[in-house]
Amino acid sequence: MFKNIIVAIDLSEINLSKPALDQAAELARQSGGAVRLVNVQTLLPATFMDYVPADFDQQMKDNAEASLRKVADQVDLPKERISCVVRVGGVYPEILAEADERAADLIVVGSHRPAMSTYLLGSNAKTIVRHAKCSVLVVRV
Repeated sequence: MFKNIIVAIDLSEINLSKPALDQAAELARQSGGAVRLVNVQTLLPATFMDYVPADFDQQMKDNAEASLRKVADQVDLPKERISCVVRVGGVYPEILAEADERAADLIVVGSHRPAMSTYLLGSNAKTIVRHAKCSVLVVRV
């Protein structure tokens, strides 16, 4: 059914990402598909650049890659069917770009239950659902 599954992983809220990852792994097991974990690191505003080391962005990306690999190692799938990538930019544009580049047939995202702030401000999950070219599974926590 789903052969190429993208899972958005927020390393700062792994408790939100874990149920989504579990669902994606189960779908991949059932269909013989592959799972791609995607973490997006946001760009540091230019106004902060004078206050951080010159290689700060690379350090953050390296740390995120190491953390993402630890998450991937815990997924109950054969290692050849799971991969991960850290992208830099806005969350929903990068998730959607990764899905397009990988020809994903499913994106899985974790999301908090709706609250007033979510209704007023919107969310990355909502935007991914609205603009994705493939199916999207939102796993509520």
